[in-house]
Amino acid sequence: MDIILKNVKKKDFPVLKSLAKSLGFEIIEEKEKPYNPEFVKEILNAEKSIEEGKGVKIKVEDLWK
Repeated sequence: MDIILKNVKKKDFPVLKSLAKSLGFEIIEEKEKPYNPEFVKEILNAEKSIEEGKGVKIKVEDLWK
């Protein structure tokens, strides 16, 4: 059985960790993964091209045509 704890406060983590160890649980810490660097680069390039006037404007009414 797996148990996932989310939003644990830093002050509470050592207590939970020591409790889990004393009960013989395996502890696996996973840090949040940042966005894919290629995706971030693509978004930044798109924003830059819009600032340079290379974007295309579409009226809201025309979105569903």
